[in-house]
Amino acid sequence: MIDRVEVRRGRYFDSVRLMQASAAAEAAPGVERALVAMATDLNRSLLAGFGFTSLALVGVGPDDLVVAVRAADEAAAAAAMAAAEAALASPPPGSGGLFEAPAPARVGAVPGANLALISIPGPHAFVEAMDALQSGMSVMVFSDNVPLSQEVALKQEAARRGLLVMGPGAGTAIVHGVGLGFANAVRPGPVGIVGASGTGIQQVCCLLDDTGTGVRHALGTGSRDLSDEVGGASTLAALEALAGDPEVQVIAVISKPPGPEAAARVRRAAAACGKPATVAFMGERTLQEAAGDVLRLLGLTPPEAFATWGEAESGHRPGRLLGLFSGGTLRDEARAVAGIVLGEIATDAAGGSHTMLDLGDDEYTRGRPHPMIDHRTRLDFLGHAAADPTAGVVLLDVVLGYGAHPDPAAALAQAVAALTAAGAAVVVSLCGTTADPQDRERQARNFVEAGASVLLSNAAAARLAARLAGGTP
Repeated sequence: MIDRVEVRRGRYFDSVRLMQASAAAEAAPGVERALVAMATDLNRSLLAGFGFTSLALVGVGPDDLVVAVRAADEAAAAAAMAAAEAALASPPPGSGGLFEAPAPARVGAVPGANLALISIPGPHAFVEAMDALQSGMSVMVFSDNVPLSQEVALKQEAARRGLLVMGPGAGTAIVHGVGLGFANAVRPGPVGIVGASGTGIQQVCCLLDDTGTGVRHALGTGSRDLSDEVGGASTLAALEALAGDPEVQVIAVISKPPGPEAAARVRRAAAACGKPATVAFMGERTLQEAAGDVLRLLGLTPPEAFATWGEAESGHRPGRLLGLFSGGTLRDEARAVAGIVLGEIATDAAGGSHTMLDLGDDEYTRGRPHPMIDHRTRLDFLGHAAADPTAGVVLLDVVLGYGAHPDPAAALAQAVAALTAAGAAVVVSLCGTTADPQDRERQARNFVEAGASVLLSNAAAARLAARLAGGTP
């Protein structure tokens, strides 16, 4: 094995592009490890932990790009470097937002701009976001690792100026039909969504889209917004903005479990906003129920069941339920739904009981791209599950859309087929629309051919998985 490390000084890319480039480099033949990252303190420590100690890393800083590859030989290393460069140079088409600007600029330097997207290392995000607010722009802060006190300060400044802060850690948004970050290709329509949950927003958008109902705005507020410390500041501002948009007819608020004071404040604001609104906090309502509420408020009848592909396998081997999720909200929803019939479900990999893991958690993504982009961590777990006779049912979420893996079925179908051949049942919760670049119908068909049952509704997928694992209907 050889190590090759290259530094591109002053060349900045957002974290989604960097994750895609890391995945492309590590997928090249003969590559054992690859990391494409900005040279922050954390990433330099990761490089050192992986054994990359090149002199090229001396004197680099968070504005410098590092491409590090460990490969079988020089030819494999060169191919991995070329794959990384190609990924950096070829942003996904049509997504808008994250993928449009070829280089960073001071946020006040773009005439007529009214929204700034901040995707830089967390310790530097506050200054840029505050600069944007003081330049009269609302802000989407994709960056995470922003201190809570700074989030509060940004949202207080936004309130003083009548602006909106989405984030920090806002991974998903749709503004005037344009997706930012991880977002699905949804049709335009009369629905406005406020969400303290990225994959929660995506699931509701996809369920609505499947009924022919479109979304005008979906404003991600960051997972801490509905903590009592932040007080729902951005959720309240987003509610006000959606209520003031004449093209928004119905509003939905989606969140992971909120703080009690923030929850009460948001419920009061939603009830008084002047438009039909529904509030769905995880643990109280499922995302499918939230989508049904929106349809009823529009005067439409929700379908009895959302799209499904394939039939539930019968005669699979008995055993525990294992959930392998890339979205924390989808994992939490599935755990709550399946837990009704299965009882307690663990959230760590100790094994021995029903288990659901969030593979997008820091524990599993340290030095590796997010599992919506790179499925290798999930493939490892699937391989272990196929060889584990106690694993009777495996439940996966597969999230499509801009920024996600270009062909997740191609990456996962062989492992799914190995699981079903070993006697396990596999259920896939497929979060996507017919317009997504991955071709949702082809993705579903490929998973079915591998032996999986595929459902659009994550809650319905969890119910099926729980039934197959031995719970009562």
